[in-house]
Parts: sequence; structure tokens; C-alpha cells
Amino acid sequence: MKIQFDVLRKSRDLVLKELDGLTLEQIHTIPTGFKNNIAWNVAHLVVTQQLLHYKLSGLNCLCPDELIEGYKKGTVPTQNFTEQAFEEVKELLLGLPDTLEEDFEAGIFENYDVYLTSTGFVLNSIETAIAFNNFHEGIHYGIIRALKKLV
Repeated sequence: MKIQFDVLRKSRDLVLKELDGLTLEQIHTIPTGFKNNIAWNVAHLVVTQQLLHYKLSGLNCLCPDELIEGYKKGTVPTQNFTEQAFEEVKELLLGLPDTLEEDFEAGIFENYDVYLTSTGFVLNSIETAIAFNNFHEGIHYGIIRALKKLV
């Protein structure tokens, strides 16, 4: 499992590098043909990881409920982040993989509710959820890169 946590951390480092030099206006721009923006994608990564790993294990998520409600699957951007609020999202993006690994090693993921993803994967354990989340993060990393070229 160590490699899965390393992949998650690397993926998030790459996402953060894509944000270098972008303004608040740029990260909130929704280019023609897209339904979301860079900021939404970054927050969505935080939220999805928490829902797939913690909520489906019957545990409390480690990010604010308001963030979950605004950036879970099926949402679209409805408001812009302030500089400070987006910094907090980036801190979660960077820090939560370490917490996940610590919690996994501590054995807190004792239960898991089976979940069929929109891509057809069946998640039936924390291990499958961690692997799938890495796939999901790769998709959104690609979207962020595409959005960056248009803003």
C-alpha cells in the first residue's frame, strides 16, 4: 500500500505545481466548453478523497461540511474562493495524504460501505478506494492542465 500513498502525494504535488503563478481570477475562470474551473477541481480532489475514504468507512471527514457540499460530485462552481480560503484548500490537499496513511496504518478503516463509482468500479474496501481515488486524481490533474492552457 505504501506505493498508493506515494502516488497520491506525488499527484497532489503535481497539482500544486500547476497552480504556481496563477491569479485568483485565472483559477476561477470557466473556459467555454467546460462546466467548472481550476479552483473547483482542486477542492473537488480534497472532498472526493474524504468521501471515498472516510465517509464510506463510516468515519467523519477531515474537511469542512461546507466544502463537501460545494465541491462533491455533481456540483458546479457557485462562488469564488478568497485568497485565504483557497490557501486552506491547498493545505488540505497537501496534508491529508499523510493523515490518510497514518490512519490506515493505525487500522481505523474497519468497515467499508460498498460503492459503485460512476466509472463502473466497485469499491468494497479502503484498499480499493485508495487505488480508485488515485485514478480519479489523475483524471482531474489532466483537467486542471487543460484548463490552465485556456485561462
